[in-house]
Amino acid sequence: MALLTRGRSAPSPVLSSDAGMTVVEHLEDLRRALVISLLAWGLATLAALAASARIIDFLVARAGLSRQGLFVTAPSGGLIFALQVAAVVGLVAAAPVIIWQLWWFVSPGLHGHERRLVLPLIVATSAFFLLGVGVALFSLPLFMRILLGLTASDLHYLPVADELFGFVLLMTIAFGLVFELPLAIFVLGMLRVISSRWLYRNRVYWLLAMGILANLMTPGVDPITPLIVFVPLALFWETATLVLKLTGR
Repeated sequence: MALLTRGRSAPSPVLSSDAGMTVVEHLEDLRRALVISLLAWGLATLAALAASARIIDFLVARAGLSRQGLFVTAPSGGLIFALQVAAVVGLVAAAPVIIWQLWWFVSPGLHGHERRLVLPLIVATSAFFLLGVGVALFSLPLFMRILLGLTASDLHYLPVADELFGFVLLMTIAFGLVFELPLAIFVLGMLRVISSRWLYRNRVYWLLAMGILANLMTPGVDPITPLIVFVPLALFWETATLVLKLTGR
């Protein structure tokens, strides 16, 4: 029961924190959050492992390849590849629970009116992360065509399973994290670390930074591919800044 309760012990005058909780209680909360997050990840990984064949078929198809054309470089390569896919898909599937536990853990340090925003922020953080993953998977065929189109004509692509999945993993996680930008801006604004006036005053620098980030995240030399990342980022930035302005931040 100690794992599921929060802040039961009487405050210690020596180890008390700013939020009225002792250091020991904070550590208990951290343990609870880690256990629940790892449990959610483990269960999601087991479910993904059971469906790993269909998940691999989907990812390979998005990359414009066929499962019969994949190669492994060791006898255990197929098993390890399936475990890697299941672990990462499980992490993505468990992301809402992990994000919920993260916000739950930091909530004691928030003021009363800020705590009311925790539930909407949990939903929004999860939604934006999954949206970023979805955009990455949607854009994967385009990225693969561009990269393979830049390969010299006398070279042939050998799709090694773990290397292909490493590329897909990098894309999906990177897009998921980058799409958290509007939430990060909103939270920093609500905490009065930044303001909408400061954001608008430095809009050019923000757009330039987002343009550089979009180019770094997308392969190829054409001007169209980076727009897949830049346009949503710019829209998210404008929306988050406008919301801060409307709330007086």
